[in-house]
Amino acid sequence: MRPFARYVAIGDSSTEGLDDPDGRGGYRGWADRLAERLAETSGGLLYANLAVRGRRTRRVLDEQLEPALAMRPDLASVFAGTNDAVARRFDAGAVAADVERMQRALAAGGATVVSITLPDLAAVMPMAKRIAPRVLELNRALRAAARASGALLVDLAAHPVAADPRLWSADRFHANAAGHARIAAALAHALGLPGADGSWMDALPPLPPPGAAARVAAELAWARRFLLPWLWRHLRGRSSGDGRACKRPQLEPVAGA
Repeated sequence: MRPFARYVAIGDSSTEGLDDPDGRGGYRGWADRLAERLAETSGGLLYANLAVRGRRTRRVLDEQLEPALAMRPDLASVFAGTNDAVARRFDAGAVAADVERMQRALAAGGATVVSITLPDLAAVMPMAKRIAPRVLELNRALRAAARASGALLVDLAAHPVAADPRLWSADRFHANAAGHARIAAALAHALGLPGADGSWMDALPPLPPPGAAARVAAELAWARRFLLPWLWRHLRGRSSGDGRACKRPQLEPVAGA
């Protein structure tokens, strides 16, 4: 394993850590969890997280890449594209080209670069069936981008457990604490960290399917609480990240888990 001393994460709400509460009013997330694990194995780590919720890939590139490069990371994670996939207009090739550009730039600066694909969330969120072709197209493009740039790609979409509803939060759009822990474990495994293994791919124990009435009630409650506010915000051209800054703008020491 290559020892890492400076880790910078860029991206959107997934990298920011929604919905994995840190117990202090903020969010932890897979990038923080990976940083903690790196700190344990390397004896110390400087870590910055420039991700901001709601960001599409082009804004990640425009706003986060240059600050990330200035920190001269030896490890960088790049994950974006979810907000593009649910937008009115979508171009998988353009998204992947921007991701590849970020991967190449960070690798040219000496970083090992890691990225992930998007799971198919149709089992978690029925409305996701409408964007499933977009997710498939985007993942194909992201795989090609990683091959071209030399980035290390953790293909979450290839593993059914990544779409298990029990790893997703109540909004069905973000991983919960258990889901973020799985993603961090997948990245640790891909990086060859001590103690990491392939157990993150293991399926959860099966559960009996819910009855039709319970399923309908859950869908209605989810639509009222999450879908309608999301639609209203997007109809007004607003983003959940409007007015927000990243949570960890500078390289700072991180303690082990």
